[in-house]
Amino acid sequence: MKIQKILNILTLLTGAIAVTVTSLWIGQQAYSWLPPQAAAESKLIDDLISFLVTLGAFIFLGVTSTLMYSVIFHRAVKDDFTDGPPIEGNITLEVVWTAIPILLVFWIAGYSYQVYEQMGIQGPAELVHLHNPLKMESAHAALIDAPAESVEKIDVLAKQWAWVFHYPEKDVTSTELHLPSDRRIRLALRSQDVLHGFYIPAFRLKQDIIPNQALDFEFTPIRPGKYRLTDSQYSGTYFATMQANVVVESPEDYQQWLAQAATQKPSLANNQAAFEYAQTSNQSVKTGWVTVPPAAPTLVNSPG
Repeated sequence: MKIQKILNILTLLTGAIAVTVTSLWIGQQAYSWLPPQAAAESKLIDDLISFLVTLGAFIFLGVTSTLMYSVIFHRAVKDDFTDGPPIEGNITLEVVWTAIPILLVFWIAGYSYQVYEQMGIQGPAELVHLHNPLKMESAHAALIDAPAESVEKIDVLAKQWAWVFHYPEKDVTSTELHLPSDRRIRLALRSQDVLHGFYIPAFRLKQDIIPNQALDFEFTPIRPGKYRLTDSQYSGTYFATMQANVVVESPEDYQQWLAQAATQKPSLANNQAAFEYAQTSNQSVKTGWVTVPPAAPTLVNSPG
């Protein structure tokens, strides 16, 4: 009996170690499932996702392994249709399997809120209006401690169905979002009509834009390249066309682009929604579907 008990404990320990190691490995694989980390904040989000995947894998493998062990080693012998031993409730077990999920939920909630605080993505206006904590750690601490003039300020206007970006420093307007790398960015988000969603998957950042309300939104791009901005909210018929390029470049290239764009005469921006709407309006066969006409194309220095 003693030997059997020792074997059971060794089996349990071996299984627990195997499940833990496998879960940690699966959690590390989660990093490769995501787009490149193009912003400082994306590292925090990826760590959180890896943690959640590890935890989920541990629970899944632990439950599955227990079931498989029970099926293989504790199954009834052939042609045995008798009832199993009558087992009454176990208060200790019930308390444990109730307490563990509660503690896990608090752990996940605490970690998630900690990540949100470290990201510090909401700017000064929201710290006042939404009563968020006044002192937030930045994902890029050295940059958040930099002087206010080192923060790049850009106005973002969302409308059905286009993005318009204005750079106050040079009074430049474009339909392509250009950002200097390794510098804190502060966007002033506004909606001209309905609810829109500012979402850049490579940055792991999303912010709903509410009509008649200006929102300050901060982040730090760190990886030069071209990424994609989409509208994460359904904003009407042509919302799928509401996309824009996001170009992250060195501060020198960014300043060069700004200076060059400032010399260009404003012209009408390309507007895919307006083009598709015009095609539909010119069709001889009318579907009878009513849609909102797209907003007029904007005058921009750089159409992208």
